[in-house]
Order: sequence, then C-alpha cells, then structure tokens
Amino acid sequence: MEQKKIDRINELARKVKSGQALTPEELAERAELRTEYLREFRASMTGILDNTVVVRPDGTREKLSDQKDKNQ
Repeated sequence: MEQKKIDRINELARKVKSGQALTPEELAERAELRTEYLREFRASMTGILDNTVVVRPDGTREKLSDQKDKNQ
C-alpha cells in the first residue's frame, strides 16, 4: 500500500480520536482504505506463512500447513 494512503488512514484516525466527526465522504473513504489495507496485509502474511518452516528439537523440518486443510 502506498505511504500516501497509510498517511490518510492515520489522518482520519487522528481526526476521529480528537473528537471530530467524519463526513459521509470521509467515512466511505476510510472504509475503502481499511478494506484495501487489510486485503494487502492478509496477502502479505499469507506469503510469509507459506514460507515458514518449523524446526523440531530432533532436527526435522516441517512446513506450516493450513489449519483449514487439517479440519476437513
């Protein structure tokens, strides 16, 4: 996500925290920015976890697996 968008999210958060009300346009913008941020965050975390390996005390290595796969 572009730094400009993150700065805008923070600007809107500071505005709310200081007690100011957001306009309907700002509320919609905040919701859109949050959705985009969360989508990119989740994609990034998925990439990190896909490349994570657990090293057991006996030296064996095991890739992390998706919990959804284990529950089915």
